[in-house]
This record gives sequence, structure tokens and C-alpha cells, in this order.
Amino acid sequence: MREIELKVLCELMKNSKQSDRKLAKIIRVTQSKITRARRKLEKEGYIKEYTLIPDFTKLGFELMALTFVRYKKGLASDDLDKIRKAARKMEQENPIPILMAVSGGGLGYERVAITFHKDYSSFVNMIRLLRMFPLGAIDKTESFLVATAEAKQYQPCTFSKMANYLLMQEEEKKKE
Repeated sequence: MREIELKVLCELMKNSKQSDRKLAKIIRVTQSKITRARRKLEKEGYIKEYTLIPDFTKLGFELMALTFVRYKKGLASDDLDKIRKAARKMEQENPIPILMAVSGGGLGYERVAITFHKDYSSFVNMIRLLRMFPLGAIDKTESFLVATAEAKQYQPCTFSKMANYLLMQEEEKKKE
């Protein structure tokens, strides 16, 4: 990635609604260079979407949950396909405000989901739904709950810190 592309990406991580004109002023290049860099970043998949990070408390969510899931061992690949289909159907019937769900590994779990909940009972309902997966697929779940109103005393969810880190790393490379 070229330096201008990294700078554009980082500025958009800080504020995705900035115009190419404003970015050109910040980065001190022409607007056409910004436009070309942005298009390239989009085409190559560096930019997945333009979005914002809302205040989840103001939206009525009291809890954020990081839920770790361990599947039962020995599930065949067609069993996993059945589980995926059941999960899609379950989510259509019982929508859950989910920020992210990914496979991975660590702490003895294979999946983690980050979800938001209006209250504790909606979180409990989500756990109940997980336990209803077909084939008894889920062996164990554990969750870490964050009260969103209290989370303000910690680092909020933002990409600005990541953008600053990336720019700092680029400066370190130049010094070498």
C-alpha cells in the first residue's frame, strides 16, 4: 500500500464522512489523488463499508455481550451445514442485534459473538436460543457482559486509535 493510500484510509477510519476535498486539504495532495486512492482502497477491499459508531446506550442497549461458544467434538461437515442453516433461520425468527460473530480459537472456544441487549432478560433469551441449536451442537457458552453506560470510563469502540497506530508504524518504517 502506498503512503497516500494509508493516509486516506487512516483519515477515513477517524471520520468516514469526510469529503475527498477535505481529505486533500488534510493530507496536502490534490483532490484527484484522493479520489483515485479511495477508489483503489475500495476496489482492493481495504474499505469494506462506510459507517458510524453509535452511542449504544442512547439507542437503549444496556448490555454488550462477548459470548464464547464451543461446539461438541466430532461434528461432520454436513452437520455444520445444518447448524449454519438453523442459525440463519433462528436469526430470522428471533433477530439479535449482533455486531460481529467469527470463528477462531482460544480459551477452549471456537467462536465469539459480540451482541447488544436492551436488558439482561434479552441476553438470557439469546443464550436460550443458542442452546436450542440442532444436533446438540453447542457444548458450552460463556459470556463477558459490559454495562454500556459504565463502559464510557474505558476506551470506547473507535477506529481512530487504530488509524493513529498505523500512521505511527509507517513513520517508524521511514526512520529505518
